Formats: sequence, C-alpha cells, structure tokens
Amino acid sequence: MRALDTNSLILASHNEGKLREIRDLMEPYGFEITSVAERNLPEPSEDGTTFEENAYTKASAAAKATGMVALSDDSGLCVDALGGAPGVYTADWAQNDDGSGRDFAMAMGKVEDMLQKIGATQPDVRKAYFCAVLCLCWPDGHAEYFRGEAHGTLVWPPRGDKGFGYDPVFQPDGQSRTFGEMDAEEKHSWAPGDGDGLSHRARAFAKFAQAMLDKAQ
Repeated sequence: MRALDTNSLILASHNEGKLREIRDLMEPYGFEITSVAERNLPEPSEDGTTFEENAYTKASAAAKATGMVALSDDSGLCVDALGGAPGVYTADWAQNDDGSGRDFAMAMGKVEDMLQKIGATQPDVRKAYFCAVLCLCWPDGHAEYFRGEAHGTLVWPPRGDKGFGYDPVFQPDGQSRTFGEMDAEEKHSWAPGDGDGLSHRARAFAKFAQAMLDKAQ
C-alpha cells in the first residue's frame, strides 16, 4: 500500500448515513473527514458493473476536483435467490420514479415482492450479503482497494429504525437482531487486524486499518 501521509481525507459520498458511519469508523485514527457534499461537488455518473469500478469512479473524481486523497465506498446488498441482485444497483432500486430522492422502504418492499414471487419464503433460501468496497485514491489516479462482506438472512417485515438503507431486513449470521435493531457501536465493533466486526463496512475498514498499520511499521 502507498504510504498515506495526510490525516485529511475527502469522502466521495453524498449519503449522510454513510458519512456518519465512516466518520465513526475513522475517529480512532484521528482522520479529518469532509465530504464532497459539504463542498457542493457533483456526483459522477456510476456506470460500473462492479463495486470496485464504481468506488474508483467516485474517489477519482473527488481526488481530481480537490487535490486531496479521496476515500469512497461503494456498497450494496446481494441476494442469492435473485442472482446477486440488486448488487451494484442497490441504491438505484430505491430511487423514486420522479427523481425526488431515495425511498428504501420501497426498495425493501421490492426485494420482498421478488422473493415472494419465486417462493423464497424460508430462511434457507433467503440468504444475502452486504458488500462494501473502499477505494483510497490519490490525485494522480493511484488507488488502493479494501473489500468487506457481511453474510446473513433477509427477514420480513423490517425490524428496527437504526442504521440506514436495507438494514432493517438484514439479520447477520449468528445474530437474532437485524442491523436496523443495532446501534452503531455494536454494528461496527471490530478489532484492527482480525476483521472482527459485524458490518461489511467495518470489515473493509479493518483491512484498511491493518494496511495502514503494516505500512507504518
């Protein structure tokens, strides 16, 4: 990994929930995080077919626009019974038809309707995983990637009002509650170096943190 010689990063996201989570995860390392939204920078078009491609698109655009090292996160829900959908189109499934914003209650309902139509009503055929890919990108285009996954089962109806996105319908393996029923500390608890955390984003950050520690040694 290229040495990171700054503690100020620009986060390539307009998602307030994601910004909040990333700030929580970066706090132990003393990073100062600002976002492209706070600088009124536009969102680039995400037309990649992988999380890595979309993460790079966002981070590269932010790094070039600001001259700062940029951090992006592209993440999504992959449902086994739906062939991995919505995957990279997770946020698009929540987009209102009139372009007024995203409605994740609608998106969760869409996933459930599709599962019901194919008869996926029992837990063993409702397996899914969240994937998060972090991209750290320098203004010269150099990039590093860190991927984390959290596997679990989709439940219905949604449970909990914490977190964001599809959290209320995702029950991680080994747990009796959904991400929507967990506070941020529990959802993202992890120890640097062992990938020990519940959330996909925490696991990606564990790899990122370990890479930074290894580089510093």
